[in-house]
Amino acid sequence: MTGNRTFTMIKPEAVAAGSMGKIMDMIIDNGFKVVALKYTRLSRQEAGEFYAVHKERPFYGELVDYMASGPIIAAILEKDNAVAVFRELIGATDPAQAAEGTIRKRFAESKAKNAVHGSDSDANAEIEGSYFFSGRERF
Repeated sequence: MTGNRTFTMIKPEAVAAGSMGKIMDMIIDNGFKVVALKYTRLSRQEAGEFYAVHKERPFYGELVDYMASGPIIAAILEKDNAVAVFRELIGATDPAQAAEGTIRKRFAESKAKNAVHGSDSDANAEIEGSYFFSGRERF
């Protein structure tokens, strides 16, 4: 996925609020091509594995419980400079600090329930995408 692919998840509260279609529309309208897409639910163990990088942080348990609390949408997206461009589209982690027109400004409930995940590097995009999708599930 180097350079032109990134990974995202639409998080449980955004799915529960019925915002997944509007979020996907924003992603596509901003020139991203969806190359893999899955509607699924993480078990507590799977959420813990996915967020293992945060295991020593005080919010880890809450994060794992939250990500296992309902269905999510996982996707691999393609566009030039995908990681950086997507992180700009989603906005700051805290929706109160997110720029107007960003996904988090429009759909996030709070810093903890911030509607979407976006990979922070090309390497993590590859790792995260591979957690959810096999090679035959990518187009």
